[in-house]
Amino acid sequence: MNLLGPILAFATTAVLIVLLRPLAKAIGLVDIPSGRKNHAGNIPLIGGLAIFFGVLISIFVHEKFIPSEALTTSPLPSFFLAGFILLVVGALDDYRPMPASVRLLAQVIASLVMIYGGGTVLTDLGYLSFNSTPLALGMLAVPFTVFACLGVINAMNMCDGLDGLSGSMALIALLGFGIANTLWGDMGNQYLIVAFAACVASFLMFNLRTLWFSNAWVFLGDAGSMFLGMALSWMAISLSQGAERAITPASALWFLMLPVYDAVCMMVRRILKKHSPFAADREHLHHIFLLAGFSVGETVTLMSGIAVAGVVVGLGSIYFQLPDLLVAVLFLSGGGLYYFAVSRAWRVMRFLSRSICRRKQIERRSPIARRKGLNVNYTGPERRSNIDRRQESIRRTN
Repeated sequence: MNLLGPILAFATTAVLIVLLRPLAKAIGLVDIPSGRKNHAGNIPLIGGLAIFFGVLISIFVHEKFIPSEALTTSPLPSFFLAGFILLVVGALDDYRPMPASVRLLAQVIASLVMIYGGGTVLTDLGYLSFNSTPLALGMLAVPFTVFACLGVINAMNMCDGLDGLSGSMALIALLGFGIANTLWGDMGNQYLIVAFAACVASFLMFNLRTLWFSNAWVFLGDAGSMFLGMALSWMAISLSQGAERAITPASALWFLMLPVYDAVCMMVRRILKKHSPFAADREHLHHIFLLAGFSVGETVTLMSGIAVAGVVVGLGSIYFQLPDLLVAVLFLSGGGLYYFAVSRAWRVMRFLSRSICRRKQIERRSPIARRKGLNVNYTGPERRSNIDRRQESIRRTN
């Protein structure tokens, strides 16, 4: 595969973001700061729109990889139809908040389009039994697939709480899927994976806090996070089913490890507290890191490192041909440890913050005090206000 397709996808997404941003501000499709949102200014919610149309334009323009005459038998129309449903409902929810039941209904419909239109369905869970045949789902295939899709869609939506976090989680998973498909797949989904990864990378240029943007320039919005979740569900299922599967269903969980862990643990905790599982709170892992004193950039970097570790485990389980049952048990065990840690979030926060606070305290001490090992805070010259400085300047002049 040459670089024309990824370059086209990357450039198209960037251009769409630049063009759609002033339009979003004009019509009010923006995220307004509130009690739970402490970003600066109104941020346009057009990241999902740019990614969707970036992938769409890239695939249908680059006919060398997806010939037009093959589109009638390709699952791609169903992929974009399912994504478009979530995109429209998500954009409406971004513009004016809708009941959770409406979003849930849209997610179910999109999942059914994916199943019956695109033929992307979980027919088995891999070799989780003790015999030599896959554990077939039979009549449970469709409901289980819908359940899995809803889980991943809402997992991506829930982790969209920091600049660059949800996009980074998606990009890491996409790169893992691309590597697995290159090594062990039939390359049938490769162009979609690469184009999608290029679009997400382009979006992150405007969403991550970087040298050129101190704050996010655009957000994904519910439209973007739900679309990303649907796309990751599609790829995880299509790559893990059939005789020529590139990954196993158990290993697919590791590619989405951190969003799945975080979403499931948060929903369980909310249910135990007799709250709605879809209610918003500030008890996610990224909130713990922020409370511990880490910056937004540091938090995204740390969580991205954890997500990369999950992808490495997933790839390693395939490369070393580990039993599916062992891979699934390890994933569930990791989820239990994650729940144990997050359930004691305040203890984890104090543990993480202790060394940071100590380091910052040492940095505030004077050089002499640090050399002597004295615990004396160094404040330096007292900072004066502009008024004090102007008054002193007038006194000196007189």
